Amino acid sequence: MKFKGLEAITSGNILKLHEDQEITHLLTDSRKLLTVPGAIFFAINGKFHDGHAFLESTYSKGVRNFVVNKSKKLSLDQFPEANILAVEDSLKAMQQIVAFHRQQFHLPVIGITGSNGKTIVKEWLTQILAERYKVLKSPKSYNSQLGVPLSVWKLEPDHEMAVFEAGISQVGEMKFLHSIIQPTHGIFTNIGPAHAEGFESIQQKIEEKLILFKDCQQIICCKDHYEVYKALVTHFPKDKLLTWSTKEIADVSILHQKKKGDYLCLEMSFKGETFYMEFPFTDEASVENGMNIVTLLLSFGFSFTEIQSGLRKLKSVSMRLEVKQGVNNCMLIDDSYNNDLAGLEIALNLLDQQKQNPKKTLILSDLYEAGLSNSQLYEKVASLIKSKGINRLIGIGPIISSQQKNFLTQESQFYPSTSLFLKEFDQNTFKRENILIKGARVFNLERVVHQLQQKMHRTSLEINLDALTHNLNVYRSRLQPETKIMVMVKAFAYGGGSNEIGHLLQFHRVDYLAVAYVDEGIALRENGVKLPIMVMNPTPESFEKLLDFNLEPEIYSLSLLNTFVDFLRRNDRESGIHLKLETGMHRLGLETFEVEEAIDILRVNSSIKVKSVFSHLAGADEAIHNDFSLKQVQIFKEGVQKIESGLGYPVIKHILNSAGIIRFPEYQFDMVRLGIGLYGIEVNGKAQNELRQANTLKTIISQIKKVSAGNTIGYSRKGIAEGERILATIAIGYADGFDRRFSNGKAQVLVNGKFAPTIGNVCMDMTMIDITGISAKEGDEVILFGEENPLMALTQTSNTFPYEVLTSISERVKRIYYTE
Repeated sequence: MKFKGLEAITSGNILKLHEDQEITHLLTDSRKLLTVPGAIFFAINGKFHDGHAFLESTYSKGVRNFVVNKSKKLSLDQFPEANILAVEDSLKAMQQIVAFHRQQFHLPVIGITGSNGKTIVKEWLTQILAERYKVLKSPKSYNSQLGVPLSVWKLEPDHEMAVFEAGISQVGEMKFLHSIIQPTHGIFTNIGPAHAEGFESIQQKIEEKLILFKDCQQIICCKDHYEVYKALVTHFPKDKLLTWSTKEIADVSILHQKKKGDYLCLEMSFKGETFYMEFPFTDEASVENGMNIVTLLLSFGFSFTEIQSGLRKLKSVSMRLEVKQGVNNCMLIDDSYNNDLAGLEIALNLLDQQKQNPKKTLILSDLYEAGLSNSQLYEKVASLIKSKGINRLIGIGPIISSQQKNFLTQESQFYPSTSLFLKEFDQNTFKRENILIKGARVFNLERVVHQLQQKMHRTSLEINLDALTHNLNVYRSRLQPETKIMVMVKAFAYGGGSNEIGHLLQFHRVDYLAVAYVDEGIALRENGVKLPIMVMNPTPESFEKLLDFNLEPEIYSLSLLNTFVDFLRRNDRESGIHLKLETGMHRLGLETFEVEEAIDILRVNSSIKVKSVFSHLAGADEAIHNDFSLKQVQIFKEGVQKIESGLGYPVIKHILNSAGIIRFPEYQFDMVRLGIGLYGIEVNGKAQNELRQANTLKTIISQIKKVSAGNTIGYSRKGIAEGERILATIAIGYADGFDRRFSNGKAQVLVNGKFAPTIGNVCMDMTMIDITGISAKEGDEVILFGEENPLMALTQTSNTFPYEVLTSISERVKRIYYTE
């Protein structure tokens, strides 16, 4: 469709039409731009960001088509070559445009909703359907008001089927998703408490989800989910429903099930015929997901043999993009599960955020599910990777290898198979580069990841970049629009890895970073972080490097100020500084009686400029200290007033830390400092339900053994088996950061969804846990803390606190960063 045609679709008004272009790409994030002809930017006014604030920067990067809200005042002269459409709501306009696009296609479209399992069902179903059809699916978990239109827009004329998931969080949302997806077939997975806060009851939530299916020819559901089934039979004729059950008569009834190792053998009946299926999994959730798939495939006329063949090929679904440390100072993004055009764009956006290394390499297998001819598809791929500045392409697969002519603008090599690539693999040809590995499952590119990944022991700290972003936005939502944010990335970013998190924060446009020492700031600079950085503990011997790397020192005493001024004078250098005032913490800071002398020194030294003045609240985490905190604020205000008056220019003022942002929002001044709150730890408790825990510490079971009553366990024989117990030794100890205070039941860890207490003393590299009554085997995953086993709960039983645990996690523990 042409830009001019959008006016009628959206009931909008064209404010400016420079050149009527064919619309090809939808853009909603100014940080993830594709500057290709036909790209259109929707300036969406969201909860945390207003897209209209980024119109100028988006235009400067080459985008020429825009949809804006009518309520926003624009200076059209700033966009001389732009096409601009004004609408009531930019998000709704995008949904209307995609709904119109969807109407141009007449093909089976499967819409999936429910509380859990949507993405797994979509991915598994697509794996099997793709054996017979050209299938489009929504990438990752793109099931929201924004994600659904971005998914459906990818429909192409050659697609024969599509599978989209739809998720909602409040009443009124599903009608928009229905108009975009327009499913012909539906799957209702189940109902549960996820996102329940937007609904008055489970019944209301079910009713809202059913809107997706109102025009469906057939709806798949489990009869055992009684509330869902009851609602479906109330709203739809029974002949539109195709049900399955483990408990009662249904269209597909499970008559008997039996475990055979890692498989589950099911005896079922369908239309009076009995048949058998082997599922390559045994857990209840996977069986439910599998049965939804089997039932839908039966409705599509797949034979029992075809379905069984498809089930055998199912493999676990990676729901996330993982960022890992690679060999030779490389950084890896692992997305080796599947490969389609939409998923490639998402993964390239994540690669584009990483600035640790100067070179970007893409290892890419043949793409599937594109709905385009090979020539059209790889022309699009070439355009996409060119727009993202890929330096080197390694293509794996017969189809991409046949399309080499499209990839002449970058260094490239092609291999017909993964095995042939690995046969010629030399890890020394990969040095200081960011590498995206993106492949379809059949190419087994996890073998490539294994070769490129830095080898470490199997204890890992996983950092959820989406959770960090969410938490940043939660705090942002509590600030005035003009309030700046400084984020603390000292102490290896609270154990999370300052380089990776520094890049994430730079991508999300925070205003300042703060580190403890100059070396930390240098590491950020060497890894491509360009944000202003405050150094909290500068030393005279580090002054030269501090200035060479454009770092800004905190000045907390007259002696340090004089020393720094003298250094600048002797070396003919200039610098900005951050003055810290003592207001009651009694740690670092200029005393009240020293402020006048500091002003006198600064007034006569033009080589130094005060960027900010700040202080630190000593008791913002507890209401009992409110009066003391308010006294600190008053002392701070008086000090800043003196400084600004004495210097004759304004400075950035900040006193609130994470706890203070929540407790004293009226004292934001010009900037706030976000620390541990970024990781989902909110000590006040007032915002804890809004935050997501970002870090998960994991290890594995090394050995399992049976211990009889009376035996002792561990060093100093502190653990005693009071009866016959089953013990597991896990691969983590105090050298990894799992504190000795967690010994003897002071900590509980998660093993296969159940809590197991420590027993005996924590050792340097190992810990023993009691798994009596828990089904587990050697090699199973153990979660020390994470979303289901909160860090706060762990620290409350062991006389420690979250800061100490996070910053104690050893650098030998592998860090894995991921986005969902």
